[in-house]
Amino acid sequence: QVQLDESGGGLVQAGGSLRVSCAASGRTFSSDFMAWFRQAPGKEREFVAAISGSGGRTYYADSVKGRGTISRDNAKNTVDLQMNSLKPEDTAVYYCAAAARASYYRFSSYRYWGQGTQVTVSS
Repeated sequence: QVQLDESGGGLVQAGGSLRVSCAASGRTFSSDFMAWFRQAPGKEREFVAAISGSGGRTYYADSVKGRGTISRDNAKNTVDLQMNSLKPEDTAVYYCAAAARASYYRFSSYRYWGQGTQVTVSS
């Protein structure tokens, strides 16, 4: 059974940093795109960042470009998202996704999802 487990969310002040992590089990994803999405209350789930299977290609939403860094460790089957200079508008549940079947930025492309971890940025 494939499982994605997120961790690292929490409460942080604006301007601070946070790292969320995702550990995959049940299969390896070293050939698959993995990504982070987020969903704020009352809003649709939105793309945050994606990384290719090898880790050689990364993509970011404009809203986090320059503040976020996605990375992966295929030996550990993990993917992380480091967020700096956090803003209140970054407040959301952050979801890990794996195995994109189409466009990396579309949530409908991903086959596997984690349960999410809450990130709250206070002003």
